[in-house]
Amino acid sequence: MAVVVGLILAIGIFVFLIIGVPVSVSVGISSMIAMMYILSFDDALLSSSQRMFAGMNSFSLLAIPFFILAGVIMNNGGIATRLINCAKILSGRMPGSLAHTNTIANMLFGSISGSAVAAAAAVGTTMSPMQKKEGYHSDFSAAVNISSAPTGMLIPPSNIMIVYSLASGGTSIAALFLGGYLPGLLWGLSCMFIAWIISKKRNYKSQLSISWKDKFYIILDAVPCLLLIVIVIGGIIGGIFTATEGSAIAVIYSLILSFIYKTIKIRDLPGILIEATKTTSIVVFLIGVSTIMAWVMSFTNIPGLISDVLMSISDSPIVILLIMNLILLLVGAFMDPTPAVLIFTPIFLPIAMELGIDPIHFGVMLVLNVSVGTITPPVGPVLFIGVRVAKLKIENVIKPIMPFFIAIIGVLLLVTFVPAISLWLPDVFGLLTGE
Repeated sequence: MAVVVGLILAIGIFVFLIIGVPVSVSVGISSMIAMMYILSFDDALLSSSQRMFAGMNSFSLLAIPFFILAGVIMNNGGIATRLINCAKILSGRMPGSLAHTNTIANMLFGSISGSAVAAAAAVGTTMSPMQKKEGYHSDFSAAVNISSAPTGMLIPPSNIMIVYSLASGGTSIAALFLGGYLPGLLWGLSCMFIAWIISKKRNYKSQLSISWKDKFYIILDAVPCLLLIVIVIGGIIGGIFTATEGSAIAVIYSLILSFIYKTIKIRDLPGILIEATKTTSIVVFLIGVSTIMAWVMSFTNIPGLISDVLMSISDSPIVILLIMNLILLLVGAFMDPTPAVLIFTPIFLPIAMELGIDPIHFGVMLVLNVSVGTITPPVGPVLFIGVRVAKLKIENVIKPIMPFFIAIIGVLLLVTFVPAISLWLPDVFGLLTGE
């Protein structure tokens, strides 16, 4: 039964995606067909609707629409420009300073908005003309922007971490947020290191000089934006409020800030709400239908079957983790991060736990894997938005982005095989599983 149901799910999703059916609908229909194989038609319909409702009926899930709304407000609220100006000061006048500015701005804006695509669009739109003016090659600028944009998926607050928490059965969101900090910073620093090497070789030097007085005012202007991270993440980790409550605070704070900056007016709110609602509806519906699939896989013991297959290949945790990484990197190249996390968490997490891997460590590894998929063809949404912003073709950036991609894979291997990178901060705050 497990083999037949597994084939129904895999072939069904693949065929529907090939003919252009949306991911959420592909997962939902395939899961319904699989459920009809193991239950009667009436029972399958009833169970599917019940599972779908149960999957969406979660207090923790409310954090996602609020963080999405906060991100949309920030995208329209002039926050990106202030963070870019702040990043210029942090990058100084070292070789390739504008490339470092781009990376730091992506790390800051991506973490605040929670969207890699939004970061690539907002930061890239501002940075590309500046880099071109100072003699940077357009393909290099685009490669820096694309490769560093997904850091915000790891640096909290992160919607994809919340999705993993739900898919894993309630792993601590606060612990996952903390676990993502060091891997996210390592990703950004690895991009800066590659950018520094290339910039030194090509003699990219900043011609921009900022007085100490201007630096003070630029940092002062960016402080309210940066305080959002401190307030939200600090409150969640400190136990002052939950992730859901923190997301609501993020909406209120970003809205007030945008009104103070006079970048958003009352008449803009309906459009902002509609944009956030569209994104939220896609994510929440996907979570609902994925719950049906998760139940079908659990009922037929598909994770157990996959576990047996992997264990038959090798009983070495190193080999198993390498296989998982290869599968997830391949899947991430063809599938958006949210469905990838929802589908593969119930499959791989039991195997990881059997190997003694902490759910927080595995969650960070999983999110890092699917984040890499956002910059790889053929789907790669960050790749596509990055080349569009830079007004280039994809083939123009494939070669320039390869050194960055290799460095990011190096970070992935470090995070995979050095658990302390993901677990040190949660351990310091006493948030590890079982503590």
